[in-house]
Amino acid sequence: MKASIAKTNFGKLPDGRAVELYTLSNAKGAVCKITTYGAVLTEVHVPDRSGKPKNVVLGFDTLEAYANRRTFYGATVGRYANRIAGGKFTIDGTTYALATNNNPNHLHGGNKGFDRVLWKGEPIEVKGGAAVKLSYLSPDGEEGYPGNLNVSVTYTLTDDNELRIDYEATTDKATVVNLTNHSYWNLAGDGDILGHELMLTAANYTPFDKNLVPTGEIKPVKGTPLDFTQSKPIGRDIAQMPSGGYDNNFVLNNNGKLVLTARVYEPQSGRVMEVFTDQPGVQLYTPGNHKSFCLETQHYPDTPNHPEFPTAVLRPGETFRSTTAHRFSTR
Repeated sequence: MKASIAKTNFGKLPDGRAVELYTLSNAKGAVCKITTYGAVLTEVHVPDRSGKPKNVVLGFDTLEAYANRRTFYGATVGRYANRIAGGKFTIDGTTYALATNNNPNHLHGGNKGFDRVLWKGEPIEVKGGAAVKLSYLSPDGEEGYPGNLNVSVTYTLTDDNELRIDYEATTDKATVVNLTNHSYWNLAGDGDILGHELMLTAANYTPFDKNLVPTGEIKPVKGTPLDFTQSKPIGRDIAQMPSGGYDNNFVLNNNGKLVLTARVYEPQSGRVMEVFTDQPGVQLYTPGNHKSFCLETQHYPDTPNHPEFPTAVLRPGETFRSTTAHRFSTR
């Protein structure tokens, strides 16, 4: 087998614009599917220890289901992923007001974030894999954010069973940028994820207040249910969490380099997913039904209102670049 890419129709938006679906296949039979609506990763098929592939992300079969969803299944999230307190931030003395779509906060880009716009797809030739680049121009003032932001996300499936996601953005006015992929993973393909064994390289986390925004503190995970520095089942300490699940930002000390952040092992299938990122944080989220987990590589929540956090400001003449890679194997 050889790596390949195929483009098919995925339906039309109410205004008549066509939505495309790109299918990336590698030499080992792994398959990833991406739609230009929301730059959504709709499917990821990777083999178990016996070589049988299965889809390991949650998603839908139709455009209508994605357009009507309340979740962020597989979406590219922006301009600012996660929460901004009170829907406001200030750059160079100017305060910008955003939608408070997660009362009282702004969440994942607002009422119509990057997960609900139509991106332009373009197949990219790469050695040892298949890739598609998705591009979008977010106009000045969209969802309250300043600056015309040219943004792209490139999905690459390599013959080594690595799914690489590369982000890039430029602006003509100082703005904030925080991009992530919001896939809901289940390495068994179905059932709950409580038996998935998770390791996170993070020794610290950012505590939050009653509105789920950071207090500004950095605290150690040691001695708390958030300690995944040694691999353990996701369900081992989950009942100790006030909400019965995880929705926490972990602090990474990678100094902007692409390094191992997380390793997830599913014992029944034998699937392993290693996550590498150059971002300063990763959000672990487990929905209440315990059917999936999210590892959102990103800046910390509410960074625009915390000058002590690594900056998320992007200025004219600068280029935002970020990479997250998912490496799949079995044992």
